[in-house]
Amino acid sequence: MKKVTQLVLNDQGAVYHLNLKPGQLAETIFLVGDPARAGMIAEYFDEIEFKTTNREINTFTGYYKGKRLSVLSTGMGTDNIEIVVNEIDALFNIDFNTKVAKDNITSLNLIRIGTSGALKADIPVVDSFLVSEYAMGLDGLAYFYEDGPFIMEREMTASFINQMEWDTDLPKPYAVKSSDVLLNKLGKGLPKGITLTAPGFYAPQGRELRLQNADNTIIDRAQTFKYGDFQVTNFEMESSALYALSAMLGHEALTVCNIIANRVNGDFSPDYKSSMRKLVQLMLDRVLDI
Repeated sequence: MKKVTQLVLNDQGAVYHLNLKPGQLAETIFLVGDPARAGMIAEYFDEIEFKTTNREINTFTGYYKGKRLSVLSTGMGTDNIEIVVNEIDALFNIDFNTKVAKDNITSLNLIRIGTSGALKADIPVVDSFLVSEYAMGLDGLAYFYEDGPFIMEREMTASFINQMEWDTDLPKPYAVKSSDVLLNKLGKGLPKGITLTAPGFYAPQGRELRLQNADNTIIDRAQTFKYGDFQVTNFEMESSALYALSAMLGHEALTVCNIIANRVNGDFSPDYKSSMRKLVQLMLDRVLDI
């Protein structure tokens, strides 16, 4: 017998943070950090069936060339992703009346379209798109879940910890692979690599304002990490949690980023919003085959 869950609903019977009810999301969902980007993607829909907003979460469900899609803004960081992915899953896989998990699980396609900084000098910043074949999380989130250790790439994780001589006072890293299905369909022909997921924008990425970093060499040292043919190519703040939670819940997940800066040579894209639209159009057209 399935256990009663701890699903929290608001006074309208919607899942608490997303303010959504079952049926209001499609099974293929684009996730973006920026709330404004959700509306930008929805502009490409031929028809908008449903839209709502709550906190930093803007949600649109509609049709693109006959395919039902949703786009939802998550805000920044793995902590936001943890809330969003769990509540998206609940909309499909928990009975809202009994709050009991369903026997038949619906597997979703969760596709993150984001921005990112490159960690290799040869990665350009103009119309440059990169697929996160693996995510290396520095946030520690996966270890809070019982199934976390079973979905990790254990050898890659251990290699990263050893090569980096990882400080045991920091959260323990973990590596997770993207969905093979989405990687092959959406990532065809695009460069791929290991994406470093930092649990913040400043100290975790080596930046300092008034506070001094405990270790400002993490990004520099990560550039030298190698595991077989794989290297750390870029960094952002969401993919590790997306991949880990999706793997544990039985969903397909992939991150495709618009590279807008290069941390090695100091380049910055002068018109990243234009290149973001090109990436959105590419993903919308490729997702039709899923």
